Amino acid sequence: MVGAAKAASNRSKGAGQLVMLQIALVGLGAGAAAALLFASVVSASWLSIVLFYVAPLPILIAALGWSHWAALIAAFSAAAALWLAFGGIFFTAFLASVGLPAWWLGYLSMLARPAANGSGALEWYPAGRLVVWAALLAVLVVIVAMLNFGSDLESFRAGLSRSLERMFRTSDEGNRSKIIEFFVFALPPAAAVLATITNVFNLWLAARVVKFSGRLNRPWPDLPAMEFPRWAPAVLGLVVLLSFLGGMLGLLAGVASASLLIAYGILGLAVMHTVTRNLASRGLVLGGVYGAVIIFGWPILALCTLGLAETAFDLRRRFAQRRARPPGT
Repeated sequence: MVGAAKAASNRSKGAGQLVMLQIALVGLGAGAAAALLFASVVSASWLSIVLFYVAPLPILIAALGWSHWAALIAAFSAAAALWLAFGGIFFTAFLASVGLPAWWLGYLSMLARPAANGSGALEWYPAGRLVVWAALLAVLVVIVAMLNFGSDLESFRAGLSRSLERMFRTSDEGNRSKIIEFFVFALPPAAAVLATITNVFNLWLAARVVKFSGRLNRPWPDLPAMEFPRWAPAVLGLVVLLSFLGGMLGLLAGVASASLLIAYGILGLAVMHTVTRNLASRGLVLGGVYGAVIIFGWPILALCTLGLAETAFDLRRRFAQRRARPPGT
């Protein structure tokens, strides 16, 4: 009996070591992929912009398919490789903008707790909170990048203008100054919007990949039913108010407002998916919505309004009640 117990213990220990080895190898592989994607920025090509924005994807796949430890190994191994290849600034830039945000989103995605009803089921971290976290992480990344140009409004604008002047080289000084002035005003909130969208897209794509491989341990969430935390509207209202202030604080609050508004645009898409469920032309309607947003951009403002209206008036619940009501009542 003692020998059998010892053999079972050795087998268990060996299995645990194999799992740890697998996690380490997956983490190193994901880190190598993420580092290559991030390093593409040195080529300064248009394709490198796309590759840069999908750099978190391998880390998220490692987190969702194996564990957040694999994602953490991926983040730091990628940062170390970039440091060796390009210098210490790449180490910090990668961890701040890609590695740690991707690890944190992956970690939250796999959080679970026992259900309050005592059924033994698990309650997984809600999809709506993940969207809000994606927006908040985008805000942090953009703010860190902005502070590299300057800690006050004047130094930030001057530093960003100098960087843009090196990019826009034209003989027409008048047009160049107008272009630079526009980008200095529009680039920070636009960067926050793009970072929020790419955070959400990378998380969704990583989950689809891991689910297809059969390694996704959590059930696929009902995305159209996502809900935002109760404190989200208060945070949005606060940053919108602060955005009317002058100086660097107002600019940073404007960045946060843009990012959170896009999060509410995603909530608006969830509302659209819910209210069109029984429509015969559902595919056409949703395809038109997505197409209009991708092609024109500005229709996202209508979805942001719809998301805010959902928060204020609980549109999905009202629609479900109306649909369940017997005809003629």
